[in-house]
Amino acid sequence: MRVQICAVGRLRKGPERDLYDDYLTRFDRTGRALALGPAQLIEVEDRKGGGMPAEAALLERAIPDGALMCTMDERGDVMSSPAFAKKLGTWRDQGRQDVAFVIGGADGIDPDLRAKADASLSFGKMVWPHMLVRVMLAEQLYRAASILSGGPYHRS
Repeated sequence: MRVQICAVGRLRKGPERDLYDDYLTRFDRTGRALALGPAQLIEVEDRKGGGMPAEAALLERAIPDGALMCTMDERGDVMSSPAFAKKLGTWRDQGRQDVAFVIGGADGIDPDLRAKADASLSFGKMVWPHMLVRVMLAEQLYRAASILSGGPYHRS
C-alpha cells in the first residue's frame, strides 16, 4: 500500500526536514516487507491567496484516484500507536492500493474536504504547527511499521 502525505506548504531544509526524511526512510525500509510504502510527500501551495477553499482544491488534485483519504485534524480520532498500526494494517489488508494523509495549512483543512475524508486522525487536543505534523506523522508511520513487524522500536 503506497502512502502519500499531501500537505500545504513547503518543508524547507532544517531540523524538521532532517527528522521527516529520516523517519520516512526508516518507514520505507521497514514497511517494504509488510507491503507498506513507499511513502511520498506531495506539497501544494496556494500562490494566489485563495485560503482554505483554494488549498482544498489543490490537495484534492494531489490525492491519487481511489486512495483512502485520512485527514490530520484536531477534531479527528485520537488513538494509541498500536491502534494506528492496526488501522494501517487493516487498510492494507482490505486491499487499499493508496492511502493519502492530508495536512492542511496554517488555518487547517477546508470543511468541505474534511467531510469527504474516509478517516480523520488527531495528535491530541493541542494544535500543532502543520510543518511539525509532517514529522510526527512520519514517525508514527515508522512506529506502525515497526509494531506490525514485531520490531523493538515500540515499547508498550
